[in-house]
Amino acid sequence: MERPTDFLDAMVRYEDGTLPEDELFRLFQYLIDTGLVRQLQGHYGRVAQRLIDVGLCTPPKASAK
Repeated sequence: MERPTDFLDAMVRYEDGTLPEDELFRLFQYLIDTGLVRQLQGHYGRVAQRLIDVGLCTPPKASAK
C-alpha cells in the first residue's frame, strides 16, 4: 500500500466483497508486514494465516514485531 488512503480503501472494499483477488493478497501482505493484522478482529488473523499456509502471503519478517 502506497498511501494510508490506499489501505483504507482496500479495507472497505474487502469488507464489502468488492476487492479483487490480487489486491486482497497485497492487502493481507501489508497487514502482515506492518503487524496490523494482530490489532484487527480475529477473522483477519485467521485469513492471513491461511494465505501464509497456502503460499499466497509470506510470514512476517522478524523485525515486524
